[in-house]
Amino acid sequence: MLQQFQINKPIIQAPMAGVTTPQLVIASCEAGILGSIGAGYLDGAATREFIQAVKKGTNKPFAVNLFVQEEPKIDVAVLQEARVALQPIYDELNIAPVQTVISKDVYSEQLQVVIDEQVPICSFTFGIPSATEIERLKAANIYIIGTATTLQEAQAVEAAGFDAVVLQGSEAGGHRGTFTEPLQLITTEELLVQVIGQVAIPVIAAGGIATASQVKNALAQGATAVQVGTAFLVAIESEVSPLYKQAILQSEHDMTTLTKAFTGKFARGLKNDFTERLKDAVVAPYPLQHHLTVAIRKESTVQGRPEFLSLWMGENSHLAKEATVADIVEELLK
Repeated sequence: MLQQFQINKPIIQAPMAGVTTPQLVIASCEAGILGSIGAGYLDGAATREFIQAVKKGTNKPFAVNLFVQEEPKIDVAVLQEARVALQPIYDELNIAPVQTVISKDVYSEQLQVVIDEQVPICSFTFGIPSATEIERLKAANIYIIGTATTLQEAQAVEAAGFDAVVLQGSEAGGHRGTFTEPLQLITTEELLVQVIGQVAIPVIAAGGIATASQVKNALAQGATAVQVGTAFLVAIESEVSPLYKQAILQSEHDMTTLTKAFTGKFARGLKNDFTERLKDAVVAPYPLQHHLTVAIRKESTVQGRPEFLSLWMGENSHLAKEATVADIVEELLK
C-alpha cells in the first residue's frame, strides 16, 4: 500500500470528521504520511470543495473517509424523551431546542464525488458499502480501506473485497467503527494479536497510538502502518478551537469516557459535565442525536463552555504535545 502510493512513512493521519481541515490534510501529506479527509458530516458539494482545496495544496496522494449510513427508524416517543433530557442544557445556553432532525442522505452523492475527483484512496467507517458500490470504486481504480473493531469485522471487510483494513482498538478517540453487535472493546495490541495471520489484506493499527515505541510495537506485530488522530489535533496546522486544543493538552491519564450522548453512537472523548449528566438519559439513535446536539456544541464554543462540548480524544491524549505535523511525525518515528 505504502509503495503503491509512494508514501515513505508508515503513518496515516486519522480522518476526523468535523475537525479535520484542508490545512491539516495538506500538512500531513507534505510530511510524508497519508493525509485523510473526514467527510462524514459533509454533503456532496462540501466534499468536492474539500477535495479540491487539498489538491491545490499538495500533489501527494490522500484519502477520503465516508460514513456508511443506515437510515434510523424514528420513534417519536424516544425522540421526545431525548429532547427533554437536553432541555436543561438548551436553557443554560439560552438557545432554542432543535425541532427538526431529518437526516439527509448524502452518502451516494459523496461516493460519486470521490469517483469524479479521482481520489486515490477511500476509507469507510460504520459498515461495509454494497457490492455494487465496491465494484464502482474498484472500476475507478480507487484503493478501499475498511474499519474493524473485531476479528469478525476484519474478516467481513476482507470478504467484501477491500484492499486493507484499519483495526480500531478500544483506546481510540472519536466514534467506534463497530458495525456488528454486541459492542466489544478490544485493545489495539490485542486486536492485532487476534487479526494478524487471520486476514491476508494489509492491516493498519489505530487507537491510542501516541509514542514512537507504540508505533514500533504495532509495526513489529505485523501492521503495515499506524493511524494517528489525537496527536495531530494539537498540531500547529490543526484548526480545531483553542478550547479543544487546550482540553487535549491539559488532559491527564484516564480522563476519557465512551458516550452516546452527543451523537447516538458510541464515541470516546473527554469526560465532562455533558457526558456525566446524560450518562443514564434516553438518547436518540445516530444521527438524530447528533442533530439534536449540534446547536449545543456550536453555542458552547461561542460561549467558551467546554463542559458541553464533544471533545473527542483517545485514551493517551495526555501524551499529546503541540508541534508542527512534520515534527510530530518525526517524533513518532524516532
